[in-house]
Amino acid sequence: MASPRKGCCNVLHLHEDNARFLLLALVMVAYMLLGAVAFHFTERDHEDLSRQRYQAVLANFWAKYNETVNKTDLEELLEEFGSAFQAGLINKRPRWDLPGAFYFVGTVVSTIGFGMTTPQTVGGKILVVFYGFLGCSGAFLFFNLFLERIITFLAYVLRYFHEMDLRRKGVIGGERRDSQVSYDDTLDQWKPSVYWVMLYLFLACVILAICASALYSPIEKWTYFESLYFCFVAFATIGFGDYVSSQQPYYDNVEWYRLGNFIFIVCGSCFMYSLFNVTTIIIKQFLNWLIQKLDCRCTYIRNTKIQFRPPIPRGRRNAITPEHLKHANRTAPPKTVAEVSEPDSTYDSEGERRNSNEMISMQDFLRSNKVSLAVMQKELHESALRGRAIILPPRPPMEEFKPGSVGPLAIACKKLGEDIA
Repeated sequence: MASPRKGCCNVLHLHEDNARFLLLALVMVAYMLLGAVAFHFTERDHEDLSRQRYQAVLANFWAKYNETVNKTDLEELLEEFGSAFQAGLINKRPRWDLPGAFYFVGTVVSTIGFGMTTPQTVGGKILVVFYGFLGCSGAFLFFNLFLERIITFLAYVLRYFHEMDLRRKGVIGGERRDSQVSYDDTLDQWKPSVYWVMLYLFLACVILAICASALYSPIEKWTYFESLYFCFVAFATIGFGDYVSSQQPYYDNVEWYRLGNFIFIVCGSCFMYSLFNVTTIIIKQFLNWLIQKLDCRCTYIRNTKIQFRPPIPRGRRNAITPEHLKHANRTAPPKTVAEVSEPDSTYDSEGERRNSNEMISMQDFLRSNKVSLAVMQKELHESALRGRAIILPPRPPMEEFKPGSVGPLAIACKKLGEDIA
């Protein structure tokens, strides 16, 4: 008979969480390699054409002004022009006025980091380190609280439509009151599907991007596709910096435009953050399915409820047993737990031990040994348990840390009722 196969997790002695982590790392590396190949073939030709176009313009300039322009001065001018353009000093609004500084700190705490505005002084760079530490922490907390509330809101909405559908089908709302009450209790524990929540969050992000692009396209003079591209980069807090809103020196109704820009970026970042965290549940379910398909039987470490302490051999401090019974007790088999828990019926009404050659009463025992009742009880307890395992009372279950038990993933799993750990 063939021996059963062993999963790779058992062979490597991996816990399920560790196996899922390693599998996700491999999937992410493969995904990144696939993306690198895709962007390599997509953008390489355009980069070569842009470099050739620049070299052709520079060659035409030297052919026309070679006798009149100093090459060193021209290169210095081009270098300064590039630095000034990158810093927003040419055909851009001031970056460090109060609205510009507020826009900058917004990109810092939201981790967007467009890169069009960066501190140039040593004091400013030090300030970014400390200010960004607290600001990013507060922003993450805000995003998590938004995630909890938006999923709770969607759960209430989906539960309402679910209940309306059941009433329409006649499942609830009839004359049988007892069954209705029991079903209402079950309905309170009902959780929405993670797929529906992900769909509604995706639709919310799409609607926000469409509305924001309708604002950015005519004001920033971008195409509608470029506006949609900017919305994804900004909402996902990627922040390349190739397209940045509210950077022109003049806008019509600039105050209203800046307010709308701020609202769109904040709401879009919150909804996109929620969508990403709900999507992680789907990815984790995919990893669980992949582990099953790979026949990875992962091991579990479970704590026993009753712990047994090995006996500690030690000498008797107070000999209460005659010498001829000591050898008999050493060779006798240990008593079971049931025998230990049974009441002692070895004494008769006169205090003599039954079926024993030891004729000693409790009064004589206390008088001869001059010990208190508490010491006697302790000695009897130790003599009863000596030579056998000590059964300890069950300890209350301890909260074990599990990956995914904290943070946004735990919030999403708790609200959606997804037990995927």
